[in-house]
Amino acid sequence: MQNFSLSVRVYIEDTDAGGIVYYANYLRYMERARTEWLRSCGIELDELRAEHGCLFVVKKLQADYRAPARFNDQLTAGANMLTLKPASLMVEQPVMRDNELLVSATVQLACVNADTLAPTAIPLIVREAITR
Repeated sequence: MQNFSLSVRVYIEDTDAGGIVYYANYLRYMERARTEWLRSCGIELDELRAEHGCLFVVKKLQADYRAPARFNDQLTAGANMLTLKPASLMVEQPVMRDNELLVSATVQLACVNADTLAPTAIPLIVREAITR
């Protein structure tokens, strides 16, 4: 299972009145990293919905904020799959500045039916793509 990382620049809009990244914006960086990780595996989320009628949703997230990022910092947001179950997967998501860990999170994604939002099995083609 691959380790994926995405380069992210901190813009002024990402910061709060104290000049540091607002805590919720780290979740945006993580979301982008997960989306780009899936894309790198050949999975487009809009096609997943159109062709398989399912979506990935965040079921659970645990984050540990260790150090702040500031305007103009160059960060790396990661997405590393930890576990894969029939209808969910767990992803480790670090956000780094150089070699310094700023935020670490564990995110559980559930696969749900796009219309009913009921849990559903992750399509085989997706399972195969993310475990290559």
